[in-house]
Amino acid sequence: MAISQFNQLLQRLWTDFTEINPQAGAIHRLLESRGEVIVNDHIAFRTFADPRVGVEILERPFRAAGYVKKGEYRFENKKLVACHYEHTDPQLPKIFISELLIHEFSCDLQRVVNEMLDEIPAALLDDPELCAAGRPWNISIPIYEALAAESEYAGWLAAFGFRANHFTILVNALQTVASLAELNEIIRGAGFVLNTEGGEIKGSPEDLLEQSSTLASQVEATFSDGQILIPGCYYEFAHRYEMPDGSLFHGFVPQSADKIFQSTDRRPLSTK
Repeated sequence: MAISQFNQLLQRLWTDFTEINPQAGAIHRLLESRGEVIVNDHIAFRTFADPRVGVEILERPFRAAGYVKKGEYRFENKKLVACHYEHTDPQLPKIFISELLIHEFSCDLQRVVNEMLDEIPAALLDDPELCAAGRPWNISIPIYEALAAESEYAGWLAAFGFRANHFTILVNALQTVASLAELNEIIRGAGFVLNTEGGEIKGSPEDLLEQSSTLASQVEATFSDGQILIPGCYYEFAHRYEMPDGSLFHGFVPQSADKIFQSTDRRPLSTK
């Protein structure tokens, strides 16, 4: 894939992301008003562990653009596996793709997910940019709620389909912010709500990675039988540390990412 075409894909993903998550654009503008040039650390995607739409399918445009798989991760509690990818161009964001191990869930969840995947047109399954396709199936509110009750991840993916789940600001690249804690203070001061599961900051310098994130904005999602407010996308912030050899750590810490996933969990609207 030509770099110009790939950059167009990244722009489409960002535009779609900010439409679902307006807080990201607002935070972007807030930091730019301080003179910052935002560097995107990574983009994350969600999918189901099914040969039609699994990690090996969503990774296609990134592989074609020159990305290489660098890490694999397992999330036991959420029944997920994930991979991350890097490009030789350090200006390009890392890519993080996770998939839900549907065979580890109830027969009802497996049946519903298979019915959804059966609705995807063959032409779309062949589209190398499936990762930006949005939701290619239709479901009802009760089906969404049943999926989310068993797996918040499954509910989110059923509602929003294939798109960027979050983008991430690289704190190391900020010039007017010295730490992730300071950035969190700025974000909170501007009225945004942070994910406090496992602590406001997940990870530590010893882990070589600190992460935090906003809680996903409540957005109006359309289903076959109506519209309801549910959590959409969120914005993440990452501070990376040097390894003993002096190079920057580029991987991920599963126990921290496990809590970051919960940024899209349903919650009372009072925490909007």
